[in-house]
Order: sequence, then C-alpha cells, then structure tokens
Amino acid sequence: MGHHHLATLTEAIDAARNVGGTQVNRFGFPFAAAAVMFCTQLPSATNAADPRYPDWPCVQAKVPDISLAAVWDGPSIEQVANTWQNEPGIKDLVIRLSARRTLMDEAQKSIAEFLKGDPTAKADKGKRLFAGLFETLNSQRSEVMNGLERLARREKELAEQIKSDTFALHALQDKSPPDRSTIDELVTRVEWNTRIFEDRRKSIRYACEVPVIIEKRLFALSRTIQQAVE
Repeated sequence: MGHHHLATLTEAIDAARNVGGTQVNRFGFPFAAAAVMFCTQLPSATNAADPRYPDWPCVQAKVPDISLAAVWDGPSIEQVANTWQNEPGIKDLVIRLSARRTLMDEAQKSIAEFLKGDPTAKADKGKRLFAGLFETLNSQRSEVMNGLERLARREKELAEQIKSDTFALHALQDKSPPDRSTIDELVTRVEWNTRIFEDRRKSIRYACEVPVIIEKRLFALSRTIQQAVE
C-alpha cells in the first residue's frame, strides 16, 4: 500500500468523522475512491514474488538455508558438525560470536585468540568453531524468516479486515438517516487497524534485511577462521 493511498484513506476517514445528518452522502464519493484505491493495494498471495513462498513479504528472494559452499571453502566439517556443543569453550564462543551485538572487530579478535597452537590443533578447533557458527546462524536466520512469514500472514488477515470495514462504511452512505454510532465505530476501527498495518509494514521492511545481515556475518566469521588456521 503506497503512502498516497494511505493518505487518501486517512483523509476519507477524517471526512467520515465529520459526517452529520444528511451530510453523509457528501462524503460518499471521496470515501468510495479511497476504498477502491486502498483495497487494490492490499497484499495478496497471488502477488508473491515466488509462488513457492506465498507468505514471503520481502523483495529479497527467499533462500531457505545458507549454502555451506557459499560461506566455507575450508576442509570438510562433516565429521565435527555434531561435536562442537560438547566442548564448553567452543560452545560459549559460538554463542558470543553469533550475537549481532558483538562487534565484528571484537569477534575477529576473539577468533584469533582462540585459534592458537600448532597447525593441526588450530585446524581442528577452527572446523569445530565454524561448524557451530554455521548451525547457530543458519538456525537464527530460519527463525527470522519464519517470523517474517507469520507477520506477513497477520498483515493479510488485517488487510482483509480493513477491506471489509472500508466497504461497510461505503455502504452506510446510502442509509438515511445515517447510523452515526456504527459509522463512528467503523471509522475508529479502520483508522486504528490502518495505523497498525502501516507500522507492521515498516517493521517488515526493516526485518527483511536481517537474514542478509546474518549471512554476511557468517561469511565474515568464516573468512576470519580460515585465515587464522592457514
């Protein structure tokens, strides 16, 4: 829904608030126009960028999982993939490095300090550390993406409610005398739900960047590990 259409609907809502007596028909045309424009802009599964993921709300293509080959070109981690959680030192470091509040400079310094010793020991610890980061950050990314789709589904449900209430208000213009109580109730509900809808829309736009941020973080940490063990 564009900002122009939201503003038009808001103006129509304001006009509806000022309706009184026979003046209800005077607000009919602008409200009808606003309703049509608003409802044609509401989200729909048929508008999904990728039909495989009808609830995916982001302009970025949905890639369900990070590809190992895209972020790691070191030795295979297959044999150590399930061992990192059994080593408290590695597990604690994975938790700290995975947190986005940990600055990258700090994370890289921690990796360098952790990967000390002879080449064989460094390589083994490096593989285990990366295995933990790959599993943890991939899981975080999946949680964010699932949350985005849940929020998108709630947006669609809210959009349908707004659409229904908007056309109900439009229909009330033909009644004489106007049902002031019902108009007030519907106007308040449409106004409130529209604000929630737009706030969620903004939140979704921001949250859509998070999976990309996580993937970039994993890639940067991977490069740091590989450089440290070389």
